Amino acid sequence: PIDVVLDVGFGVGDALVELAAQRPTEAVVGVEVHTNGVANVLEAIDQNEWHHVRVAEHDVLEFLPRVPIASLAGVRVFFPDPWPKTSQRNRRLARPDVVTQLVDRLRVGGTLHVATDSADYAQQAAQVCAQDSRLRGGVVVRHEWRPGTRFEARGLAEGRDPIDLFYERVS
Repeated sequence: PIDVVLDVGFGVGDALVELAAQRPTEAVVGVEVHTNGVANVLEAIDQNEWHHVRVAEHDVLEFLPRVPIASLAGVRVFFPDPWPKTSQRNRRLARPDVVTQLVDRLRVGGTLHVATDSADYAQQAAQVCAQDSRLRGGVVVRHEWRPGTRFEARGLAEGRDPIDLFYERVS
């Protein structure tokens, strides 16, 4: 079976496109709410004649019910909106209800990779992931293969260091 990876909130699509080029045997489903990012990825699909990349212009929470349980080799969430205000935290993806749905869709051995430059977001994501007994992992040194993103570059320019969290579904 082919490995299928869900790329959640891929922004302008730069990291998704770079990884799709590097990994032609990995099927990627990108889910993004912003039309410009979707258009960028669709253009790359067309230019490269890719058959292993699909895009959905959707909120991931509306899209997830369409993804079969235990079907994914990986979920990538690179630089999600940190929703920094306390009143906005309920909009973050790093919530127990969302992480449970994502982990439900990972097969055993599948991975969840979150990258953020918000220390508060990373802490919340780590706490939520630690509560799911099916996951093992935590903060890791950035993998060489993870592409940078525009949001990451902006954060670095503003003095924020990226934090990578990497988990494997073990049961």
